[in-house]
Amino acid sequence: MADIEDAGEPAVPDAGAATEPVVPYAGAATEPTVPYAGEATEPAAGEATEPVVPCADPLGEPFLRARFSLPSLPAGFLRRQRLAGHLDQALGTPLTLLNGPAGAGKTLLAADWAAGLRRPVAWLTTEAADRRPGVFWSYVLQALRASGVPLSPAVGTPADPGAVDRRLLAALAAELSEQTRPAVLVLDEYDRLPDPETAGQLEFVLHHAGPGLRLVLVGRTEPLLPLHRYRAAGELTEIRASELAFTPDEAALLLASHGLDLPDRAVRALVDRTRGWAAGLRLFALAARESDDPERYLKEFEAGSSTIADFLLAEVLKGQTEETQDLLLRVSVLERFRPELADALTLRSDAGPLLAGLCRANAFVERLGHTWYRLHPLFAEILRAHLRERLPGLEPELHRRAAAWFHRSGMLGETLGHGAAAGDWDLAASALVADLAIGRFFTGLHADDLAALFSRMGPEPATPAADLVRAARDLAGRETDQGLARLRRAGEPPGGGSDDAAARMSRALLEALAARLTGCPARGEEAAAEADATRPELPGRLLDAHPELTALQLTHLGSARLWAGRVEDAHAALTAAAGSPAATSTALPRKEALAHLALLDYLNGWPGRAERKALAAVSEAERAGLPQRAGSGLDRLVLAAVAVERHELDRARSLLDEAARHGCDPRDPVPTAGRALVAARLALADGAVRDAAETVRPPLSTVEPSPWAVGHEALVTAARHLAEGRPGEAAEGLRAVPADQPACVAEAAAIQLASGHAGAAADLLDGIRADGRTGPAVHVRTTLVRAGAAAEAGDEAAARALVRRALLDARRERLRRPFLDAGAWLGPLLAEAPLRELAEGWLAPGPPGRDRRGLPEPSPPPLAAVELSGRERDVLERLARMMSTEEIAADLFVSLNTVKTHLKSVYRKLAVNRRGDAVRRAHDLGLL
Repeated sequence: MADIEDAGEPAVPDAGAATEPVVPYAGAATEPTVPYAGEATEPAAGEATEPVVPCADPLGEPFLRARFSLPSLPAGFLRRQRLAGHLDQALGTPLTLLNGPAGAGKTLLAADWAAGLRRPVAWLTTEAADRRPGVFWSYVLQALRASGVPLSPAVGTPADPGAVDRRLLAALAAELSEQTRPAVLVLDEYDRLPDPETAGQLEFVLHHAGPGLRLVLVGRTEPLLPLHRYRAAGELTEIRASELAFTPDEAALLLASHGLDLPDRAVRALVDRTRGWAAGLRLFALAARESDDPERYLKEFEAGSSTIADFLLAEVLKGQTEETQDLLLRVSVLERFRPELADALTLRSDAGPLLAGLCRANAFVERLGHTWYRLHPLFAEILRAHLRERLPGLEPELHRRAAAWFHRSGMLGETLGHGAAAGDWDLAASALVADLAIGRFFTGLHADDLAALFSRMGPEPATPAADLVRAARDLAGRETDQGLARLRRAGEPPGGGSDDAAARMSRALLEALAARLTGCPARGEEAAAEADATRPELPGRLLDAHPELTALQLTHLGSARLWAGRVEDAHAALTAAAGSPAATSTALPRKEALAHLALLDYLNGWPGRAERKALAAVSEAERAGLPQRAGSGLDRLVLAAVAVERHELDRARSLLDEAARHGCDPRDPVPTAGRALVAARLALADGAVRDAAETVRPPLSTVEPSPWAVGHEALVTAARHLAEGRPGEAAEGLRAVPADQPACVAEAAAIQLASGHAGAAADLLDGIRADGRTGPAVHVRTTLVRAGAAAEAGDEAAARALVRRALLDARRERLRRPFLDAGAWLGPLLAEAPLRELAEGWLAPGPPGRDRRGLPEPSPPPLAAVELSGRERDVLERLARMMSTEEIAADLFVSLNTVKTHLKSVYRKLAVNRRGDAVRRAHDLGLL
């Protein structure tokens, strides 16, 4: 009694005074104002006797005042307004749940919220002893009285530790229902009371108290209450683990409160690793502030040997049964798992109920849906470290079991990852081949990840599947010679069945690639025949799941045929590849097929078609999000070649550089020869004939020579001889130009004419077949050669008519280069009024021409060659002012889709696919 008297509070009520105890708000000292159990209480003379409210529980033990006090907030505590605001809704609903794992910040959130309320809050931290209903309700009543809730002594208190009189609960509910202001009762760590009897009693009081009680339950598990009813009625406030998680901004504030100033990327990495778990962030902050370099500490932080590990092992793992601990340790090697997979690792059959229980208990096991689960990443990291200590050597075997399970379930990605982690490369390689997924090495999307995974595979095992994977890895990594050697060693597997068929199909794909890289179409035809013969033996579901396999085979075959000059056959294969199903995995082969078709069009003299296909290839890559260096860069090379034909030399140089950044694999003969061709033509346009002759001959070793590559090399060499005053050698070198390459033959005729051999030039032109294969670029050159021959023969009328025809054909394609290469004879004709009018607007008004030594004359800046509508010009002008699409739409008072439509049209007309390129090209053409 001494401390009560010292506090100045009476031990018993004064005569005539109210009989309710007077207690300060929650969080302050909560001295009871009722007598201790067993203390004699004599009533004053004339007073009616009231039932005495004891100050001890039914066991006779005094109430522990600390259980009624708000927990103190630690230094550096961060008040999160979004959560406090959400928790304010508890005042408007009968029931509130604060549910989350250990260390999620539930208790501190509730304590901070309660301390900030302008009303008393009854706080009770439950304990295991409260599982007995009599003990629990005696503490609840004491918490309510201690907070100032005016409960009359008539409510009483339980006398039996193991039971509570229903009349007491009814009296409590009745008095609470009459409160003018609802009582707020917070039961912290309520998950310690799994007793359904107590839960039913609590539901009874909550229901019958009506608006007089606001119950807040704080715990790790859901209470045994009919939550669905409260949810359906809108009478439940819930704050769960996902909402309790710290956001990056909140984490930055928390770290700052501990004196840590980390960059945003480091904070985000920490939040990702901890999933915003409050205790993890705080424990990290406490440890990191002792480090000289907190950011480095974060990178090198090992959760398995830290205070976080101590926390989780003590709070989560050690409280579980041996079976549950064993389950958690074993599934820690998995990113995600199902009960059946967990059973495969434990060799038991109890994972289903154990995982469901762990998930309900918020024991850092998260349900992903469709019976899939995952561990909190920090918990998994700590469990793996603990696994290595408790069960050393078991981890590889667990990965092997997981790989086998995933393989049986048809989940290739996890199969490969766990097979690699187990060091079982035969299993991983066999799974990749059996799934027909070897083409993923060459799709550009996850090729680097696959190559990195199998880069750890050593010389063992020496199985056919492993050799095929090694060959694919080496070929994808530009180790051509080594890859081809491995491909030769990869024999077909013995026996029969779909696995053998999958190996043969995988080998056929690699053989097609080998045919492309070695310039051997015969090898490609054999590979195609093998693929056609094997396809019926494979399950349709596998073929449907991997459309990239056929798309890659066709692209490789078409490239090999193109190299060999088999134009029609190449066009057929490449067109089929470009028309492959529009899946993400086929984006790269479709892009490559379009680029090869663009090159075919360019070689046949169709620059406009070539440009459109090349731009489509670029767009295909951007839509699919392919890495920058995915593919050969052939699309940009074709665009550069077209730019040279149009005498847009700066654009050609830019595209040539861009092609180097986007591929140009030196092993691949078609793009390698294409790059040499474009670079040589650009050098010729610049007057650097020696450089052109050295550039046009790339170091390639192929089974067959390429007719078009040979032809263009001969043309550039002859142009050098002519420019250096050796017309005889120039004419002699033209003998190497293949007769079945019309574009090359047309240029060879121009060089013969410039060398003074008009008859030889005419003979060459007569040999060009007049079919639909040759395009306007060939027609323009042949027409100009005939015009030049007519001019030399003194037939100016014929020359004038032929030049007119050439101008008409060239204007549609904006072909300037043939006129610049034609020679000095062209100048006087272009100066005449009728022809000058045809040249205006796209070709220089004066004859830039080239003299008979082939040296270029300075040409004026290019004039406008593009016609834009008024609205397209409006959009282009705002594009040049760095306005966004949304800003352009707002400024022009049009919809966003309208602006996008105009942008597409502008890009198409300017032959570009980016904003910056559109602005630069518009400046070059005088549109801005």
